[in-house]
Amino acid sequence: MPIFSAPDGTALAFRLLGSRGDPVVCLPGGPMRAGAYLGDLGGLGDRRQLAVLDLRGTGDSETPGDPATFRCDRQVEDVEALRKHLGLERFDLLGHSAGASLATLYAARYPSRLRRLALVAPSPRAVGLQLPVADRRLIMARRSGAPWFEAAAAAYEAIAARTATSADWAAVAPMYYGRWDDAARRHQAAEPGQRNGAAARVYNADGAFEPERTRVALGAVDAPVLVLAGELDWIASPGVAGEFAALFTDARVAVLPGAAHYPWLDDAPAFVSAVAGFLA
Repeated sequence: MPIFSAPDGTALAFRLLGSRGDPVVCLPGGPMRAGAYLGDLGGLGDRRQLAVLDLRGTGDSETPGDPATFRCDRQVEDVEALRKHLGLERFDLLGHSAGASLATLYAARYPSRLRRLALVAPSPRAVGLQLPVADRRLIMARRSGAPWFEAAAAAYEAIAARTATSADWAAVAPMYYGRWDDAARRHQAAEPGQRNGAAARVYNADGAFEPERTRVALGAVDAPVLVLAGELDWIASPGVAGEFAALFTDARVAVLPGAAHYPWLDDAPAFVSAVAGFLA
């Protein structure tokens, strides 16, 4: 994998997939999950070259000497270092879930460097948006016919009460996918080996986000923005996606029917069509 140096000297790795056009820099979520879980984003790599970053301390990237640098805002300069390494004056940036928080903070700090910005199932933390528990329950209730639903719904109540165990998080896993099939099970089973749990606890730590300041700064982003949500996503709902998009001057929302938090797995053709069309 190609390696470049972060400003603090940490060696960071990224994967280059595809060969068409300038690279789209892709930031993984988790938080702090290695970029391998993104795969080629359902075949997006056939339409555009992808530069999939392993955030510091994940995948093939080096663990930094200072654990405080795992915090989301501290990693913005890693993204800027990758832009410079790729030799791009302006570039396309894609962030998924918690990686969209990092993409959003980058947009707020370096608006003139963006050509286009795609936020996929974005975490709303960076801009202070929230999905109320009642709304999450309504989204989850749409899956009530599934054989795993009752266990997942009970597990979510423990999550909402902040009493969840590892068993509860395992029980709610099917809710992250539009289809709880063998591919989804394999994708979920890979997570423990891809995620840096200690780094994840720092990523969203106090001080990582200044929502009001970020919301104001996003007004200076003149690059077109796509906010893509899965219809069944209880983490980043279509409603939250609409509120997120409203913070930009030139943004559109795409909602994929039947998809949840990993829309490129749930409906690869629709995902690729929406994102590649936007990036074209």
